Amino acid sequence: MAHACVSTSASSLRFTPGFISPNGSSFDSPKLSLPFEPLRSRKTKKLVSDRKSWKNSSPKAVYSGNTWTPEIPSPQGVWSIRDDLQVPSSPYFPAYAQGQGAPPMVQERFQSIISQLFQYRIIRCGGAVDDDMANIIVAQLLYLDAVDPTKDIVMYVNSPGGSVTAGMAIFDTMRHIRPDVSTVCVGLAASMGAFLLSAGTKGKRYSLPNSRIMIHQPLGGAQGGQTDIDIQANEMLHHKANLNGYLAYHTGQSLEKINQDTDRDFFMSAKEAKEYGLIDGVIMNPLKALQPLAAA
Repeated sequence: MAHACVSTSASSLRFTPGFISPNGSSFDSPKLSLPFEPLRSRKTKKLVSDRKSWKNSSPKAVYSGNTWTPEIPSPQGVWSIRDDLQVPSSPYFPAYAQGQGAPPMVQERFQSIISQLFQYRIIRCGGAVDDDMANIIVAQLLYLDAVDPTKDIVMYVNSPGGSVTAGMAIFDTMRHIRPDVSTVCVGLAASMGAFLLSAGTKGKRYSLPNSRIMIHQPLGGAQGGQTDIDIQANEMLHHKANLNGYLAYHTGQSLEKINQDTDRDFFMSAKEAKEYGLIDGVIMNPLKALQPLAAA
């Protein structure tokens, strides 16, 4: 005869089926159904139903044979966030000194070519002469002077000119430091670039054979009232007299000839610049021409 026991409490409902045979032995209980579902079973079914409805309502991508999407390879390594970012280092100062590149203890593997040239006391005056370039070159000259005041510094010049005041800052620093500064023209040295080329230590000013050198008077303009124009005109006359005086000293030419030649653009080849006195030699064989510098 079958018996079923149902026990209830305030916190749970428990149903315990049981069957007892007439002879007193028990056997496997058949499956019984209740008029209501247990609480845990109802929650499980609700979660399954919600998951099915979410899958059915979510948008699906449909493949179309007429649409072609190119495969874009995912960026790897450091540039996986932005593969179009590049941080170039300054052409005038070592990369590690700007907070870029490796620290000094491992810099040999990460330094740029310009930075390695700087280790060999080679700097470059490239591009327009402005305040930023002047500040960096001045810092380089002072640093090399502090490291070793007995070794020469080689400065390669490839500049169309620029600010007179910025160029004079470089010129004054070249005269202020103790090492000799050898200048080498590469490409073009015009205006303030030619002035800095001639400002190198005498006997150590060079040019490559196909370089061009040009000197002229300072250029500028004035605006405002008549008094303001007079002030700016007097300032330009001061710079002209100052630059021409130094050019006469560097080249050995008379001041009258310098004033006449700089009245307009005066271009020279490397050979003509040597004859004029702006440089001391044309580098045909670099090893032979720079041998005195290596010995120094």
